[in-house]
Amino acid sequence: MTAPKILIRLAIAIILAGAGYMIYRAVGEYSLDEVMASLRAIPVAHIAGALGFAALSYLCLTCFDFLALHYAGKPLTYRRAALASFCSLSIGHNVGVAALSSGAIRYRFYSRWGLRAGDVAKVIIFSGLTVGLGLVTLGGIGLMLYPADAEGLLGLERPAIMGIGITCLTAPVLYLALCQFVRHPLHIRKWSIQLPTSRLAVPQIVVGTANFGCVAGCLHQLMSAFEELAYLKVAAIYVVGNATALMSHVPGGLGVLEATVLYLVPGAGSLAALVAFRVIYFFVPLAFGLPLFLGSEYVLRRRHSGHPTE
Repeated sequence: MTAPKILIRLAIAIILAGAGYMIYRAVGEYSLDEVMASLRAIPVAHIAGALGFAALSYLCLTCFDFLALHYAGKPLTYRRAALASFCSLSIGHNVGVAALSSGAIRYRFYSRWGLRAGDVAKVIIFSGLTVGLGLVTLGGIGLMLYPADAEGLLGLERPAIMGIGITCLTAPVLYLALCQFVRHPLHIRKWSIQLPTSRLAVPQIVVGTANFGCVAGCLHQLMSAFEELAYLKVAAIYVVGNATALMSHVPGGLGVLEATVLYLVPGAGSLAALVAFRVIYFFVPLAFGLPLFLGSEYVLRRRHSGHPTE
């Protein structure tokens, strides 16, 4: 095993250990009865709002694939892009290492619709870049408006937090400039990357930011059932937790996101909101995505083999 891989695994182990310790300290303060009572206390209107934001998030994710297919030069109908996106991400979010797990499912769909491995790789890269752009954009907004919460978690002074926020917001602006003026491939070591046109880059940033805005909205609906919290404050907390979860490659960020939120907003209500959030955003889509994928596998395999479907 190479040194970089060892360092990466060590970093992941440290993140997981830290998250586990933080959860142990936070959860240990509340009894199961308190958590269950808090879950029952979430109003139906907040549950409905959370479900609505989760649905909007997955709608944004289907646009990731739709735009990515145009970037790869293999545009498909929105219906096909949405099917591949929802099946792959509803499963990939729960399995972990989403780029690989969801990428494998994407390949199952797109290869049957005429895309080669290189085309699917472009779709995955574009979608991953959209995730990064959305995360830094929403994160920059949240850090600039609520730096005190990031200070408590990151242990940095206010000027450093503001500097990080400005850097985050500079990234999408720089990306747009590169897409507008650089039309030749960028070479990074052995990799050659062709940037999308600005006509694709603008909706890419918009839909990437909107996606994380909807996920934060889902969490906000549940947390605000227990105390008054500004939406952008919850968004800032979610971005910090999600960034840490992405680095850990834990399935669905399990434990890492919870540790971050409970550190910043402790309480049995927050723990109950996180349990409800995980069910609504991860498990409910999985309950639809897995049967849909299996059914699609059956139908597409029959069509590919030349057998008519009923």
